[in-house]
Amino acid sequence: MTCSSNGAGMKMFISAIGQDSHRFAPESTDKPLVLGGVRLPDTPGLAGNSDADVILHALCNALSGLSGTNILGARTDVLCTERGITDSRVYVREALSTLKGIEPVHVSVSVEASRPLLHPYIDMIRQSIAGLLSLPVERVGLTATSGEGLTAFGRGEGIQALVVVSARSTISEG
Repeated sequence: MTCSSNGAGMKMFISAIGQDSHRFAPESTDKPLVLGGVRLPDTPGLAGNSDADVILHALCNALSGLSGTNILGARTDVLCTERGITDSRVYVREALSTLKGIEPVHVSVSVEASRPLLHPYIDMIRQSIAGLLSLPVERVGLTATSGEGLTAFGRGEGIQALVVVSARSTISEG
């Protein structure tokens, strides 16, 4: 996995995967659907204390896999329930702050949902994620599937996201 050596340490490529899923909130609520930091119209939001952005939550989990510091859970509970911060972009920034000597270089996102149709929003979501991670948009991939209705997500009960983050890490020799 070593890509180069500079005498002080080795640069290595590492990767981590994150996953998250949420049910749709009841139709009677006015909670907006937020995916990848982008509000999508005409679809109910997802159930959760925060904005329930499954893409950014999965991204947080992948970043936590890189740093070894869990963000979702105790840390976000303080932000969300005690401080009222429900914007998952804040959680991503918190996860990024734990990456000492680790630089994300590529992100791949896979979403399973039968609704909403994500095709019209893919470029906006990619741009949002690229901006959060200070990456060129070309380094953020996003695919979506209905899974042929084989799971609760494919049947329209919620949305699931899987995220893989590749990163460059400098480690000390020795």
